[in-house]
Amino acid sequence: MASSSSSSSSDDGHENLQGLGDDRSALQKHVAFFDQNKDGIVYPWETYRGFRAIGCGILLSSVSAILINLALSRKTRPGKFPSLLFPIEVKNIHMAKHGSDSGVYDNEGRFVPSKFEEIFTEHARSSPNALTSEELMAMVKYNRVPKDYSGWVASWTEWKILYFLCKDKSGLLHKETIRAVYDGSLFERMQEDRASAQKKS
Repeated sequence: MASSSSSSSSDDGHENLQGLGDDRSALQKHVAFFDQNKDGIVYPWETYRGFRAIGCGILLSSVSAILINLALSRKTRPGKFPSLLFPIEVKNIHMAKHGSDSGVYDNEGRFVPSKFEEIFTEHARSSPNALTSEELMAMVKYNRVPKDYSGWVASWTEWKILYFLCKDKSGLLHKETIRAVYDGSLFERMQEDRASAQKKS
């Protein structure tokens, strides 16, 4: 879970989630997990390995790697000739931010605490700090921008995968889990938990 002690807020209500010497935006941190060699570039095979590391199957990881890198590569490489390796530049990931989302990332990829809290004040009905599958899908539908079909698909897919991987035994997706996904700390935790489980088996 993201630690509040490592976060910094600005006067405009945005939060950079900065640690010592780390001025990356929350969205950059979210994506950086998949940059396995930490060179600032995410290739499809790194996306695949990242999905596998957090517990996704071969098929889902493969499809996700292809679609994500195809969709985001050109958007994060403005002015550059298209590459058949479909790299994603982490520093420009805010340029690939899709529509019909929750608004928790602003246009620069910064975390907006008020929009995060709005997820639960507006859509959590069964529990104040968690969402059911129905509540989650209601939120996704609520956030849809008319005729933004690619944004609809992207948002639906992201939340469905998160729910599938992280819901508890009661079918709830908890606030702390959603909070952690926004800066990528959830991915690190899932990787560690999966590696630990494999050692025990």
